[in-house]
Amino acid sequence: MEPILKVDDINVYYGSIHAIKGVSFEVNKGEIVTLIGANGAGKSTTLNTISGLLHSKTGSVSFMGEDLAKVPSHKIVSKGLALVPEGRRIFLQMTVQENLEMGAYTCGTKTVDEDLGKVYAQFPRLKERYRQVAGTLSGGEQQMLAMGRALMSHPTLLMLDEPSMGLAPILVEQIFDIIQRLHQSGTTILLVEQNAQAALSVADRGYVLETGKVLTSGTGSELLASPVIKKAYLGG
Repeated sequence: MEPILKVDDINVYYGSIHAIKGVSFEVNKGEIVTLIGANGAGKSTTLNTISGLLHSKTGSVSFMGEDLAKVPSHKIVSKGLALVPEGRRIFLQMTVQENLEMGAYTCGTKTVDEDLGKVYAQFPRLKERYRQVAGTLSGGEQQMLAMGRALMSHPTLLMLDEPSMGLAPILVEQIFDIIQRLHQSGTTILLVEQNAQAALSVADRGYVLETGKVLTSGTGSELLASPVIKKAYLGG
């Protein structure tokens, strides 16, 4: 099966700092693939490179068989690749519904009402608060809004950058329940997450990043059971 996302030998620098060192991985249709690792391992940098916000000196990133190096970053969403960024980055002064409508800007206006209905079905809390100013939502609600906004663009691949960051344990549980529901409904997900236990519990496959390199990879259950991973990332 041809992967929908193929990252091949990317090397990314911040000035003289070599942040990503020869990283390669792939995501197949219908999978949840997770990148785990400590702070500074290169997880978010990898997502930002896929999104076109950063550029690799070598290698390639291809999505649905197309080399993304030739696609301007502002066109990548319209190709079917949506990023829910670290820190959510919602429009704080806009209402919940206005934020969601902004997520549909690449799709035209024809299906916006239908798409809003689907997002509200997935996130009933947002429907209850559709007129509320987004900046007044709780952290968990803001994360739901950021995910809902990304879904409005009809992504072939949904990329989530640290969705549990800063959330209380009960909200982390809710966000991961939502991730599993999205997966069950057919959404392909690339998940970057510091909470290795939660991420590997829902992932089909995982890659462990350490200081910009892929240390190891395997199925979610293999990595959860690995003594090395347990010791380094799961407190085992």
